[in-house]
Amino acid sequence: MTDPAGLTLLLTGDVMLGRGVDQILAHSCPPGLHEPFVASAEEYVALAERVNGAIPRRVRPEYVWGDALAAIAAHRPHARIINLETTATLSEDVAPKEVCYRMHPANVDVLAAGGIDCCVLANNHVGDWGRHGLLDTLDNLARAHIPCAGAGRSRDEAAAPAILPSGPASRVVVFAFGFEDSGIPPEWAAGPTRPGVNLLPDFSDRTIDDVALLVDRTTRARDIVVASIHWGANWGFDIPASHRRFAHALIDRAFVDVVHGHSSHHPKAIEVHRGRPIFYGCGDLLNDYEGIETDGHYRDDLPLLYLPTLDAASGELQALAMIPMRIRRFRLEHPGEAERLAVRDMMDAECRRFGRRVILRGDVLVLGVE
Repeated sequence: MTDPAGLTLLLTGDVMLGRGVDQILAHSCPPGLHEPFVASAEEYVALAERVNGAIPRRVRPEYVWGDALAAIAAHRPHARIINLETTATLSEDVAPKEVCYRMHPANVDVLAAGGIDCCVLANNHVGDWGRHGLLDTLDNLARAHIPCAGAGRSRDEAAAPAILPSGPASRVVVFAFGFEDSGIPPEWAAGPTRPGVNLLPDFSDRTIDDVALLVDRTTRARDIVVASIHWGANWGFDIPASHRRFAHALIDRAFVDVVHGHSSHHPKAIEVHRGRPIFYGCGDLLNDYEGIETDGHYRDDLPLLYLPTLDAASGELQALAMIPMRIRRFRLEHPGEAERLAVRDMMDAECRRFGRRVILRGDVLVLGVE
């Protein structure tokens, strides 16, 4: 049991509700794609069905969350924060990229069904359907009363945090940043009057100083501060030295309480620095990759729900629970015992580099000390 003064967050990696997933939802974009090898989003549905069986169509908005809804509710998080890697638009202004994601604007109700409190947009897919697509996404999230961070109609709006009311703390304040090493095109950076992404130029001390000044100007005592960062490659367990240095500086100099990293398709190591958790890569939570052959060592089909509990007064980590899930038929379900153990072993091996162990207690992974 955690202290009653604790504040629990739900953090996830990439939530991709476009392409094949969009085709099974209640409303769908036209299935045509601009990818070099796949012409229709329906092909991703067919690939998944070959592996795991028939997938229902025109599903209810809660379908994709599956078993995760009850698992999350049992931990009673005060705020649910995801990285949304899908535009909500019918724009046809497709970006010159190999892979572009969008969902029908009406499918924003899927986010509401998941109880999502904040969508991070500082990523390499929010501009997939041009500035019109980005503006549509901002408008559709606003209509659904879902705050977002990391993109906006101007540089100031893209840099502004999402401010979420919270029980034991004053507020949860979510800043979102992106880096080019995650694949964000530099031309997507928001300008003084140009819509775009909150793209940071580099990992330098000057950039840290700018972030620290922004945090200082925006936050107040007893706020829990989250820095959500889209960085790094899709595959691989390596933690670049620049990422680790930047994460430490966010805690040491910008007084951030949680570093929420994402971009990798699979979970990566977790570090605790001065009592604050650093998630270097939370992995995908939802995608349409079933049936696509990948290196099985990474297990992008076995995501985690991250539930850190922080001391509401100090911001220090009290406990970290991680719930293993499995993506099957574009839906989150409980994995089998062998799969839970595989995720435990992988996370334990990665976290031991930072003096932490990952232990399986029942159906939940917990972070301990070596």
